[in-house]
Amino acid sequence: MRYMVVIEEGPTSFGAYVPDLPGCVAVAESSEEVLQLIQEAIEFHIEGLKEEGQHIPMPHSSSSFVEIRA
Repeated sequence: MRYMVVIEEGPTSFGAYVPDLPGCVAVAESSEEVLQLIQEAIEFHIEGLKEEGQHIPMPHSSSSFVEIRA
């Protein structure tokens, strides 16, 4: 499965979350590290859902960029 990940840069760190997996988040000092951590978090999150016999949400989020004149 392929989940969309949102990465946000803060003053001192990067955060990532997965809109299709509520509560699945990661924080790191670099964008590369946060991508690695969120991948691990997704795998761990899905593993936990399976163990609890819960439904695994299918990926359905998408993203686009809108260009404006500034």
